[in-house]
Amino acid sequence: MKRAASALDYRELARRRLPPFLFEYIDGGSYAEVTLRRNIADLEDVALRQRVLTDVSALDLTTELFGRRLKLPVALAPVGLAGMNARRGEVQAARAAEAAGIPFCLSTVSACPIDEVAKGTNTPFWFQLYMIRDRGFMRELMAQAKAAGCSTLVFTVDMPVPGSRYRDYHSGLAGAPGIGGAIRRTWQGAMHPRWAWDVGICGRPHQLGNVAPVLGKNTGLEDFFAWMRNNFDPTVTWRDLDFIRENWDGPLIIKGILDVEDAKAAAALGADGIVVSNHGGRQLDGVPSSTRALPPIVDAVGGKLTVLADGGVRSGLDVVRMLALGAQGVLLGRAWVYALAGGGQAGVSHMLALVEAEIRVAMALTGRTKISDIDPTCLVKLDG
Repeated sequence: MKRAASALDYRELARRRLPPFLFEYIDGGSYAEVTLRRNIADLEDVALRQRVLTDVSALDLTTELFGRRLKLPVALAPVGLAGMNARRGEVQAARAAEAAGIPFCLSTVSACPIDEVAKGTNTPFWFQLYMIRDRGFMRELMAQAKAAGCSTLVFTVDMPVPGSRYRDYHSGLAGAPGIGGAIRRTWQGAMHPRWAWDVGICGRPHQLGNVAPVLGKNTGLEDFFAWMRNNFDPTVTWRDLDFIRENWDGPLIIKGILDVEDAKAAAALGADGIVVSNHGGRQLDGVPSSTRALPPIVDAVGGKLTVLADGGVRSGLDVVRMLALGAQGVLLGRAWVYALAGGGQAGVSHMLALVEAEIRVAMALTGRTKISDIDPTCLVKLDG
């Protein structure tokens, strides 16, 4: 496997190795992708305060989140269809996270089902859940997650309806129904023989494991997107958290918070944590970046629950920036899926090692020796 010099280099490896319909699904955002670009640009604009002549010979990167001591202040975020980017991909990523001493969060719409990931790992992982019209199906998913030993539920609330992701239509993932779309995707796969062998032939079954029972024989990607449009629940309100709490007694994280008032509501209703997130720029385009939304949310609720963040994070330096803005932990999304596509489990492990090394350098050069020392005093405001 070609070794990337930085976590971002895995994006280029993924672009080369994946059929376009899968790469564009990972890489793209919604509409004109304004928020996607903001996530990256605003985080890059966060300036760190360099300090010198401080003893940084002993750095402690550990932190505690939801009762677990982590080796790094990061987790692998839930990403739909991730297991299509390498053979049984979510299991490989979960093993890499386990080896790195950080949480892995499995998406509702993963290729590998809950029990397969549980059998392939020895450490409890997180499970992400959408609000689905069929409450009985949701109840069953939560029961499966609990039986598999999942430690934390991540309830995603910013997707009552799917955003319009135009790259998916251009690539053939969502825009060409029936046999035409299948032929187009098959041709793209054939043009990428490494992926075709690793995933297309050896990575079966090609279905979304957690929702396979409700899809039945309709296992094509068009069937999945149709099911998603028809079954994600646009009627969901804060009152529905009662249903979640009735069926989940472990830590509960609300993902998709971008507004102070919503953060306050999550805290008032007893959530254990929130993720400040705009779904990676894949839902409502034109909203603020997570970087801009994070500080006022931390000011409003930081002492009442655990605040995590994602969006635009491509390096350990970005992790430190998010922590300095007030996050207590950072979720990596695209970064781990690029690495998975570029090198499987070894790629994800290598990417996490790069992120760790970058965090260490950033801590040393800002004069911080513990994760808890990273705070807004690590930042400097640039003129203009």
